[in-house]
Amino acid sequence: MRRTASPMSLFLLGAGVFLLVLAPLLVTYVQPRAKRTPVDIDTTTVFTGTGSYFDTARLETVHGRRITITRQVRGDVADSTDSGRAVWDVSTSVDTDQTLPASDPRDALQWTLERWVTDRRTNEPVHCCGESPAFDGEAYLKFPFDVQERDYRWWDGTLGGVVRLRYAGRSTVQGYEGLRFTGNVPPTRTGVRQVPGRLVGLPRTPQVLAEEWYANTRIELVADRRTGRIVLAAIGPRKTLRAPGADKDAVVLLSSDRLVFTPGTQRRQVDLAASDSRKLELLGRTVPLGAGALGCVLALTGGILVVRGRRTEPGSEHTHLTLHQAD
Repeated sequence: MRRTASPMSLFLLGAGVFLLVLAPLLVTYVQPRAKRTPVDIDTTTVFTGTGSYFDTARLETVHGRRITITRQVRGDVADSTDSGRAVWDVSTSVDTDQTLPASDPRDALQWTLERWVTDRRTNEPVHCCGESPAFDGEAYLKFPFDVQERDYRWWDGTLGGVVRLRYAGRSTVQGYEGLRFTGNVPPTRTGVRQVPGRLVGLPRTPQVLAEEWYANTRIELVADRRTGRIVLAAIGPRKTLRAPGADKDAVVLLSSDRLVFTPGTQRRQVDLAASDSRKLELLGRTVPLGAGALGCVLALTGGILVVRGRRTEPGSEHTHLTLHQAD
C-alpha cells in the first residue's frame, strides 16, 4: 500500500503555517509601525466656561462672562513626509461673546499661532522644520501611545515651561474610560508688558513695564490609554498684570475657575480615540490571536492528512499495467 498527500491536505498545512508565521509578525512588526502620530490631522477642539477678562473698550475687567477657547490643529503633510516627523500647525484663539463668530482670529481676545514638531513614535519634541516655540515635555496635544499610570511632564504654552501632571486614577468620559491626570501652576512671572501706569496703580507714571503673571489653578486631562488621545481637558487659567516689584495683582486680564471641552468636542474625541484604539487592538491582539488559533487548527489538520495520505490498493497499479499490455 502506498500513501500520497492530497492537494487539500497540502493546502491546509500551508495555510496553517502561513497564519502561524503571520500572527507574531502582526504583533512585532505591523502594529509597532501602526503606532505613529498621524500627519494628516485636521481637528478642532473647543473649551467653554465662565470667567473674567479685561475689556479693552471699557478699560476695565468684566466678570461672569462666557469665555471660549478654540484650538485648530492641522498637519503639514508635505513637511511631515520630508522630515519623517509629525509637523502640526496649531491655532488657538480666546474669544468672548462679542468676538464670536470671528472671520479673522486676530480679532479675538487673544490669538496664537504655533508649530509643533514631534517624533511620530515617542511623541518627544523634535527641534526642526520651523518649530515655534521650542518646547519640551512628554505630552501636549496628546500623550504618547500606551499611556502608563505614572506622572507625565506636560508642556504649558502660556507658562513657557513644563508642568508635572500626576496620575489620578481612571475616569469615564461620555461612557469611555481613560486615564486621568491633574496638575496646577502656581503664580509665576512670565514677562513684561508696556501699559499706562494708572492701569497698575501708578497714575503719575505715563508708561510702565508691568509684570505679566500667570497661574493655572486646575489642569485636568483624561487620555485614552492605547492611543494617547486626550478625550477631556479642563483648565483654570489666570493671567494678570502687576506693578514692577509688586506682590499683588493690579489687573486681571483673563481668569476662569474652569474652562472645559464642550460636550460636542468630548464626543468627537471619544469617537476618534475609540476608532483608533480598536484598530490597534485588532492588529496587536484580536487578529494575531485569531490567526494563531486558526493556524494551529489548519496546520494540525493538514499535517494529519499528509501523514495519513491517500491509500492505494496493493496490486492496483500492476493490474492497470497488465490491462494496457493486453490491449
